[in-house]
Amino acid sequence: MKKKQRTGFNIIRGDSTTHGGYYTGTLNLSNLSSILIDGDEARIDPGLLHAKSRVERRIRFTSNKDEVPNGKLYWVVWVAVDRNEQGRPYYAGAAACPMIIDHEARRGWKNLAHHVNRMDDALKRRIRLDELGSTERKALRDLLESHDQKMWENSSEELKAALQVPEK
Repeated sequence: MKKKQRTGFNIIRGDSTTHGGYYTGTLNLSNLSSILIDGDEARIDPGLLHAKSRVERRIRFTSNKDEVPNGKLYWVVWVAVDRNEQGRPYYAGAAACPMIIDHEARRGWKNLAHHVNRMDDALKRRIRLDELGSTERKALRDLLESHDQKMWENSSEELKAALQVPEK
């Protein structure tokens, strides 16, 4: 029987990331999760960590945005989780970056350096969501709240303010 793939947020591992030796300078991604925003829908997609999400499969990426004129905009949001001083888990960092995909042409655009920098921002507990529009902010907020209400409640006011969407 095939084991069901876990699609939740990664929660804290007990090992240190600041040890010396061979692995010094490597990133521990065990506290990082990836979210794909497609219009007004956000979902956890672990495949994004290795550019193997459902929307990226069979797509040849370019660094030239002009080569994907008929593409659809997607947002990748990197979310780091941690524990606060009281030991409670919370969404510690979140950073968004765009990618454009034309599935019919099997072409896509993303700025790999931007994705890596945003991943680094999330891991460093920064909130970088200013590029998201209202629809995407609402989708992300709804996902984070519904995934784990307590983690949302334990999260910073900076994150909550960044995902505030004005009522219409």
